[in-house]
Amino acid sequence: VKKTHLLGGTRLFFRGHTAIVYPGVHYRARLHRGATMYRLFRYFGILDQLKMQRLDEDGFDVIRFDDGDTYPIPQGYDAFIRTLSARFPGEAPAIRAYCKKIQEICRSFPLYNLDAAAPDYLLKEDLLSLNAHAYIASLTDHPRLRNVLAGNNSFLYAGVREKTPFYLHALIMNSYLSGAYRMVDGGSQIAIRLSQQIRRHGGRLLRHSEVTGALYGPSGEIREVVLRDGRTVRGRNFISNLHPAATISVFGEEKFLPAYRNRVRNLENTISAFIVHLVFRENAFPYLNHNLYQYHGDDVWAGIDYDPATWPGQYFVSTPAQSRNPGFADSMSVMCYMRFSEVARWADTFNTIAKPGTRGADYEAFKRKKEEQVILQIEKVFPDIRSQVKAVYSSTPLTLRDYIASPEGSLYGILKNAAHPLKTIVSTKTKIPNLHLTGQNVLQHGILGAALSGLVTCFSFVDRPSLIRKITES
Repeated sequence: VKKTHLLGGTRLFFRGHTAIVYPGVHYRARLHRGATMYRLFRYFGILDQLKMQRLDEDGFDVIRFDDGDTYPIPQGYDAFIRTLSARFPGEAPAIRAYCKKIQEICRSFPLYNLDAAAPDYLLKEDLLSLNAHAYIASLTDHPRLRNVLAGNNSFLYAGVREKTPFYLHALIMNSYLSGAYRMVDGGSQIAIRLSQQIRRHGGRLLRHSEVTGALYGPSGEIREVVLRDGRTVRGRNFISNLHPAATISVFGEEKFLPAYRNRVRNLENTISAFIVHLVFRENAFPYLNHNLYQYHGDDVWAGIDYDPATWPGQYFVSTPAQSRNPGFADSMSVMCYMRFSEVARWADTFNTIAKPGTRGADYEAFKRKKEEQVILQIEKVFPDIRSQVKAVYSSTPLTLRDYIASPEGSLYGILKNAAHPLKTIVSTKTKIPNLHLTGQNVLQHGILGAALSGLVTCFSFVDRPSLIRKITES
């Protein structure tokens, strides 16, 4: 059951000025033969139908600072160590130790490796509680190297200096170092292919169908969910991929223990974003087969504490891959941090394609002002870009909130906290006996994190080792 007419969460798209713009960041990992996502997509029966393109081997990410220095992040551990050691003479031991720790953590996470023989699927608590900033700082006193090693923390998981655990950084970095890809013609193809497989196996997809409540049986189990239009859907088991706080609101506060409600609602969520989509004139801007992380300050962890007067101090740049004219970019997405407080005055509004609404002229003026601030910063890196743009679109934390029901438009859901690691990992099981949770708030965000969270949800219904063996042997 899906509230909007499009499937796939942030893997949406819209058409503007003859170009198809993909609001989601289409940046995938572990899609090479034998890797976790490769095996999952093969098990789902969609692998051969996906159009993928491997990013630049010698720099799938580029970390750039205000002084103009750039640091390409190559694919593969050997290349990573060799490249950064050349840029930071004398720091090779720190770089090797960083890579070794990443690999140690990844080997210790059975589910990440689809290990059917492991007795559990989570990391040990001592690895969950290792702080990312503190660990990187312990390896080297070189400030620029510290920033480069954590350089893609900001827009891959919205890192917070005092809280983000190193395991989150490690799993993501290992994934991309092992193989970084873009989906050609957008990530929405994943949702489309999965929906076809669901229908092929007898499933039914209900779009434009918002769940607003439930009817319960004598033992407290859900018999039917109630849709906004009054229809009901009967079932034996129900799975919600909403944020746990939103799930509580939908199914009734009285159905959950007060301690659980308070815990979930007091969990901190990751920051939101303002995303600018630039649509280019034909053959005007070359396609970039890498991502750019631009920092106009000297601290890659400082983005969430930005000053609105100097915003954006850091941003992420991506040009979606497209098959129609592969040498040039149709569009560019520029993602910047934005606190919900900046749009809180319009919090009572709602606007999606399925349920159109207006936020008013002052909101549109706010967006135009923010778009201009972003373009002024982008021009420092791409001086001629303004002349190459024919249209500008943007989305705010309200957009993310309305489309994916994430509290205050949180980018990656619940903020993981190394100081309280188990508190920020949410169980898939709830007090309602046949209601289960899944999605980015359960285990980890991103398409791989959400897929692994989905597996954890499945373990309530099927034998874990048997399911993992089916995936790895398919």
